[in-house]
Amino acid sequence: MVSTVGMAGLILGGGYGPLTPRYGLALDNLLSAEVILFDGRCVRADASENADLFWALRGGGGNFGVVTSMQVRLYSIDSPLHGPVVFPWSEAESVLHRYVEFMASAPDELAVTAGVSFTPDGDPVLFISPTWSGEPRRGEQIITQLQGFGTPIVSKVVQMPYSEVLRKGDEIFANVNRFAVETRWQAAITSHAISEIIAAGYHSPSPRSMITLQSFHGTPTRIPPESTAFGLRQRHFLVLIIAAWDENAEDNGRRPREWAQGLSQAIAPESLPGGYANLLAPDAYDQISWAFGSNSTRLKEIKKRLDPEGMFLSAIPLPD
Repeated sequence: MVSTVGMAGLILGGGYGPLTPRYGLALDNLLSAEVILFDGRCVRADASENADLFWALRGGGGNFGVVTSMQVRLYSIDSPLHGPVVFPWSEAESVLHRYVEFMASAPDELAVTAGVSFTPDGDPVLFISPTWSGEPRRGEQIITQLQGFGTPIVSKVVQMPYSEVLRKGDEIFANVNRFAVETRWQAAITSHAISEIIAAGYHSPSPRSMITLQSFHGTPTRIPPESTAFGLRQRHFLVLIIAAWDENAEDNGRRPREWAQGLSQAIAPESLPGGYANLLAPDAYDQISWAFGSNSTRLKEIKKRLDPEGMFLSAIPLPD
C-alpha cells in the first residue's frame, strides 16, 4: 500500500495491495527464488525444484533461509483511477454500511480501502480510497456510485501511474515517528464492528493514527488454500488499527497503543482466527497460532527439515 515497503518481506509474508483483487497477493506472483539454507547451500525453489520450500516461502516468511533473489510475474496496466473520497463524520456509519454492502459484489478490477483518519485538530473523518485498474469508462461509473455513499467533502479520484498510487500511501506516514499496528481478519464487517470503529473514532489518540478496512476478494479467493502457505483464502476484510505518536511523546505512545489494543479486543470475538502474519507482533500468541490455518502442520514439518537448528527466526513467527 506504500512504495517504501521491502519487496522480499512483502512477498514472503503475503502482500495485500491495490491490485490484489485482480492479480492476487504478491506471493501469488512469485515464480522462483534462490535461497541459502542453514548449511550454506544455495538452492533454487520453484514449482518443480525444491517444491516444498517454494510452497513454504509463499506465506511462511523468512523462516527457512536467506532469499537472495526472486523471479516475479509482472503486469502491464494503464494508469488506474485512484484517490480519496472523504465524507463528513456525521455520515460515517451509513457510509461504512454502504461500503460493506457494495464490496460483497465488487469486481476484480476494483480495490477499495475504507477507514477513519483524523484532521490535524484530531477531528475524525470517514474516507474511502478506491483503485480501479480496468476499463476507464466503467471505472468512472463505479467511482460515481462510491461517491454516492454520502455527501463527499473531498473527492480527488483521477487517473495516475501506479507508482504514484503507492506514493500517495507514503504521504500518510511521512511525519510519523513511531507507530504500532493491531490487525484482525473479519469475514464481514458487522454492525457491531462498525459501532466499535465509530466509537474509536470519537477518541483520537493522535492526528496520525488511523483505522483501515481492506476487502479481500476476487482472484486470490479462487486459489486453493493448500496451494501456498498463506493462511486465509476466503473473502474477508483486513482490518488495520494504526496507532501513531511522536518520538518525543512523554508516555512513549501508551495512549495510542491502548486505543489500538482496545479496538482490536472489541472486535476480536467476531473476527476470524489468526491474522495477517506480516503485521502480527511476536507476542500476539492467540493470533499466531491460527495465522496459517490448516497449513501450520506442513509449515512446521518443512521448517524442522530445512532448518533443524532453528537458525532463521523471521519477523513472521511460526506457531509453536
